[in-house]
Amino acid sequence: MHPQSLLASATINIGMAFLVLSLFSIFKKQPSTAPVYYARRLSQRSRVPFDPPLTFRRFTPSVSWILRAFRVTEDEVIESSGLDALIIIRLFKFGIKFFVVCSLIGVVILLPVNYNGQDGPPLSYNSLDAFTISNIRRGSNRLWVHFSCLCFISFYGLYLLNREYYEILSRRIQRLQHIRHRPDQFTVLVRGIPFCPEHKARSCHVDHFFSKHYLDSYSSYQMLYHGSDIEGLLDQAKSTAKKIEELKKTSTVKRHDKELLLENGTREDFAKIALHEEKLQELSRKVHQLQSESVLKGKELAAAFVTFRSRQGASLVAQSQQHPHPLLWITETAPEPRDVSWKNLAIPHRILPLNKIFVILASTLLTLFFAVPVTAVQGIAKFEKLKEWFPPAMAVQLIPGLRSIVTGYLPSVILNGFIYVIPFAMLGIAKLAGCISKSKEELKACNMVFYFLVGNVFFLSLLSGSLLDEIGESVTHPKNFPSHLARAVSAQIQDVYETVYDTCGKYWTCVHHYIIVAIILMQVTMIGLFGLKSKPAASICTVLLLLLSLLFDRYCKIRFYPTFRHYTVQNARENDELDKKSNLLQENYQNAVTAYRPPFLRPVEFVGSESSSTQPLVSTL
Repeated sequence: MHPQSLLASATINIGMAFLVLSLFSIFKKQPSTAPVYYARRLSQRSRVPFDPPLTFRRFTPSVSWILRAFRVTEDEVIESSGLDALIIIRLFKFGIKFFVVCSLIGVVILLPVNYNGQDGPPLSYNSLDAFTISNIRRGSNRLWVHFSCLCFISFYGLYLLNREYYEILSRRIQRLQHIRHRPDQFTVLVRGIPFCPEHKARSCHVDHFFSKHYLDSYSSYQMLYHGSDIEGLLDQAKSTAKKIEELKKTSTVKRHDKELLLENGTREDFAKIALHEEKLQELSRKVHQLQSESVLKGKELAAAFVTFRSRQGASLVAQSQQHPHPLLWITETAPEPRDVSWKNLAIPHRILPLNKIFVILASTLLTLFFAVPVTAVQGIAKFEKLKEWFPPAMAVQLIPGLRSIVTGYLPSVILNGFIYVIPFAMLGIAKLAGCISKSKEELKACNMVFYFLVGNVFFLSLLSGSLLDEIGESVTHPKNFPSHLARAVSAQIQDVYETVYDTCGKYWTCVHHYIIVAIILMQVTMIGLFGLKSKPAASICTVLLLLLSLLFDRYCKIRFYPTFRHYTVQNARENDELDKKSNLLQENYQNAVTAYRPPFLRPVEFVGSESSSTQPLVSTL
């Protein structure tokens, strides 16, 4: 990238950053946009203060909201939005701590070393290559400076990761204690339940198996069923009830002497309401019939949620192998009720490997397909290549400054436009993997997006000879700062987003993995660069550094990861003791009994139908 292109890109992006920040600040002050910027606070009926109308302050930008956001403490974030939200903020802080140090080392140490790497004038004054390792002559001892900086940056990154892991692990244990009322701490998901030929059902097997092997802690179970037909009828019933409400809003209905009299309405409206109410009653009757135990018995899935009287009992069951055949009586900790992916629980466990293979193939094909636009973008970034492929592009040089905009800014716009759709595509693919919870779907999508970016944006850019262009684009792309800031500061969390589920910090294990992979890629890249620069001793030393990083990653997986994956027996026991002291243990596990009832078996009240039943016929055993 030429300095002119870098300057043009930086100027455009800094201007856009200030514009976006200003608009964000102004729109945040308008009462008409309160449902966007204060959605969560309004849903909680909290008061949102605004300046008086037609005042100068309401229509001028300000930065006070940024200062207020940073004053929110970590405890307040956890209390309002959970540990997952805090991890996003800590990731943002981790990036600041890490990249500030890296930037200082790069500017103060590496840039001067690189610029004088030829022991004379740089290779070119018109290219940023003069400030890179490519400007150092082969075999120069200056490469040891790069190795020393690589060691310092690597060890500093590993130190920060280790400290973050310790602190987040401590937060997770505290959070599990704080939310010990949640039903997932008492519940285990069981799959691979064998069929009982004698009773023509699986439910009897569940009760018999856990009553026999966990008599002291077993409480009850909730079988899962094929409920697509009931869900279809419920959708029709809700739609019909909505139509009745809309018709009643246009016509005031009164009852007098057992006859319906309409004011401001017509007999046609009355006929429509009566027809829809009759249809709603019929749908309610069908739903009530399909919810009966005799009908549901033939729709049982090989899965159930089993509730225990203590967290310790549930923890022991979730982490144990229940049967000599590993594909029978498979147990794992149940996800939070709000987090359950009910449709995926209907997928037989034995075909889940096929789903995973399909997801891998689909994400791989998407990654390969994306190589086409990435390669085209690299062609735009390299103007000399662009002139070879498309000779009319030489006309760009006739307009002063246009070449700098085309090569410095246009590639980043095109690339980011394509990348924007990738998370949505990957999330759609992840939903086909058969995950038991929404959080696992999103974690899988995060993994696929990460490796997509590594494979396409990093390696493909490297192979196309435009790695410096991408680095320059990242450094001079401050227009992304407002969106990063909006996602990271404590206030997109407290004012806007409602917490759908809380994994109690399980996202950190993925974040740790991504950072470790990035550090390893940095080291592998330097091994290759030292080899190209005829410095094999530095390459060998970097290999040792790479092995130390891998050993650290292995240590973290042994020391920290299991506690994030499981609910430990010790913590479960301690929380049980706390509940016993406060006489809440029985209340908490009894709440878990009904928490995992499938949506199509939950009580539903249809507005407009007074005779529709609101109670299911099937109760939890």
